[in-house]
Amino acid sequence: MDQQLLPEILKAELRIRPYTLTTPLLRSLLLSTHGANVYLKLENEQYTGSFKARGSMNKVLSLTGEQRKHGVVTASTGNHGLGVARAAKETAVKCVVFVSDNADTSKIEAIKQYGAEIQYTKAGLSETLSHAQAKEYAKEHNMAWVSPYNDLQVIAGQGTISVELVKQLANIDYVFVTVGGGGLISGMTTYLNAISPNTQVIGCLPEKSAEMYLSVKAGKFVPVQSETTLSDGSAGGFEEGSITFPLCQKLVKDWTLVSEEEIKDSLKLILKTHHKLIEGSAAVAVASYLKRKDEFVGKNVVILLCGSNIAPATLKSIL
Repeated sequence: MDQQLLPEILKAELRIRPYTLTTPLLRSLLLSTHGANVYLKLENEQYTGSFKARGSMNKVLSLTGEQRKHGVVTASTGNHGLGVARAAKETAVKCVVFVSDNADTSKIEAIKQYGAEIQYTKAGLSETLSHAQAKEYAKEHNMAWVSPYNDLQVIAGQGTISVELVKQLANIDYVFVTVGGGGLISGMTTYLNAISPNTQVIGCLPEKSAEMYLSVKAGKFVPVQSETTLSDGSAGGFEEGSITFPLCQKLVKDWTLVSEEEIKDSLKLILKTHHKLIEGSAAVAVASYLKRKDEFVGKNVVILLCGSNIAPATLKSIL
């Protein structure tokens, strides 16, 4: 699968370049005081405030002309929903986004601003059930389903971050990447393994939602009831049979889990020292580095800040 993925990443880089930003790589003076050279990859400054703009754009652009006529469907109140809605608007494709009827209204309004149609599911449905409803709707209306992570083109789009990284920094020893469904780390690691094989990617997860880590350790899909976490962008794990699971099994050799307090402290640290707004899932990667900072003295370390879409009420409670 990773051999099939690499050429898709190269295609994605050419395909989405006119529609996405090359995000900055910023050296962190504060985080570098521990002895490593630490850089922040600012995907929180990408269109829609998240790396998700890449994979969803690549997926929509890879559809046939006939598929685009019928439109796309996804299920997400978060960064993926925003990414798909924007990709559809940029390409004049109809878009339907399934959201829970108790979802944050500000997130729903943000999706609506891109012209997407909203379909509501009952509050409390699991991700599996909400996705099932959306997939059924897509089938009934002959529309293309866009998975947040279980899709080759979506993963390839996320992998374009690594294409930028190797151009921005010559020697990269470690990259810290937050893991939810596994699409981001699968895409990034596939490219780095091929182009910069000495670079080690570390998967970062909140202790309260660590399904991919637990499954990789067990060697099989382990369903976990995720608890509430500040890292809501990575919460929920992945669906059984996802193509990201064998990719993570093969490619990711190092993992770090962090507590809610560590996530909170890291979010405040980035806001205070760099004046960068990040969401909880981005703070997971920062917290993971800080938890193990003594291991990386003299190394070049990149921390991926994957998004900035934190709910105002959540930010207020943290501060």
